[in-house]
Amino acid sequence: MHLHGIGTATPRTVYSKAECLAAFEASDWFARLDERAHWIARSVLQRDNGIETRHLAVDTLAEVFTIDADTLARRFARHAPLLAVQAARQALDRACVAPADIGAVIVSTCTGTLCPGLSGYVIEGLPLPPDVLAFDLVGQGCGAAVPNLQMGQALLASGQARHVLSVCVEISSAAMYLDNDPGVLISACLFGDGAGAAVLSAQPPAGVRSVRWHDSASITDPSQREALRFETRGGLLRNVLTRGVPALAAEHGGAVLDTVLARNGLKPSDMHAWILHAGGRDVLQALQQRLALQPADLRYSADMLRRYGNLSSAFVYFVLQAALANSGPGGAAPGWWWLSSFGAGFSCHGALLEVA
Repeated sequence: MHLHGIGTATPRTVYSKAECLAAFEASDWFARLDERAHWIARSVLQRDNGIETRHLAVDTLAEVFTIDADTLARRFARHAPLLAVQAARQALDRACVAPADIGAVIVSTCTGTLCPGLSGYVIEGLPLPPDVLAFDLVGQGCGAAVPNLQMGQALLASGQARHVLSVCVEISSAAMYLDNDPGVLISACLFGDGAGAAVLSAQPPAGVRSVRWHDSASITDPSQREALRFETRGGLLRNVLTRGVPALAAEHGGAVLDTVLARNGLKPSDMHAWILHAGGRDVLQALQQRLALQPADLRYSADMLRRYGNLSSAFVYFVLQAALANSGPGGAAPGWWWLSSFGAGFSCHGALLEVA
């Protein structure tokens, strides 16, 4: 399988962490939460948390603090299809693949629900052929990108499609929830809105860089399900985020890497670029320590985190796009690249890419 034509999309509105803190302090929610909650929010948004700005699907930050099920559902229904189509159209244009040539489309999300699913909106918006195979993947959280790509690989290998469109879209502002729990508050300070897409093909593309999917592996540890997940309270999605997440990401991320490299006779030092999901600054630091990396190895993940925040499942498309755009002298060298995502489950996934 070959990946090409990486596309990304975000809402036009972008907010700094200082603006987010000011809006929180001006909202009715500030008085509803206790002093410890105020301290946590101020600590996260005033210190170097690895994030400077986030794109959010709201015209003003005051809208973020209107938190009810109908408002959030409307936000997801309006913006998730728009961003998914924008990222997908960009991917097709960059891949020089016509919508009519797409044999399957796979869309992943965890921040909202539509029935019929988002795949139908992508089919309509591009448009894709009415007989295209369409799959909507849900419930995989921030780690969904690699399973999405794994499914694309299976469809290509089976001969059911020559080209597959892979899309991940998250409207995190449509999963807004606030209470005094530290994990809930930290989540509200980390996540942004965005979509990523890629065209997957059985044959290498002509005239563009070749990114070949060489091997992949996954780990799911249900015993750690409560460490990172969504739960529903009062009809709203509430993100459960615990202190153990950085250590879990490092532990399972290292195990997946070790598995794939061992069966391919490779070492971490053979990797020329690291395309890693960044749950947050602490997660990147834990991964850096476990994988024995240098800060420069994580520069693309760190830069995307700084500019966009945690984009959940869409994040690794942004990192891959940045690494491909910065290849050459001083950038990501051709050769073996490692792509990894993790999230609810607790699950972790990794893929070995060969980039020419």
